[in-house]
Amino acid sequence: MRIDYTQLSPKAYQGLLACKNALAESPLGLPLIELAYLRIAQLNGCVFCLKLHSHALRRKGESQEKLDMVGGWDVAEAGAFTPRERAALAWTEAMTRIAESRAPDSLYQSVREHFSEAEMSDLTLAIALMNAFTRIAVAVRQ
Repeated sequence: MRIDYTQLSPKAYQGLLACKNALAESPLGLPLIELAYLRIAQLNGCVFCLKLHSHALRRKGESQEKLDMVGGWDVAEAGAFTPRERAALAWTEAMTRIAESRAPDSLYQSVREHFSEAEMSDLTLAIALMNAFTRIAVAVRQ
């Protein structure tokens, strides 16, 4: 690791962890959040996070076959992902690729059909948080 940010910036790191812990109690459910986290790890090329989130999903009972399809969730066979999971993954990709996507209103409205306002807020925060974590991990070579 290039720098140990957990020790060099402990208050900031603890804030990130506090946010992650709060989101783990979200009504979204941890499996859905972990699915978004796994897709973020894929998009940002974070090997540490890929291992962490795929392991967490397997512990929650997700099949290896489903995990193998996360990278192609939008073209995966019907039934592999629920409409709610597809919506979460679409929002995950739009936010992770924000420079290109600009998180369009049309996508927001279609995703919003699957989540309450509070869930949408939690999902948005979870995606932003994990993008921060993966970018840090890649930058410091965690």
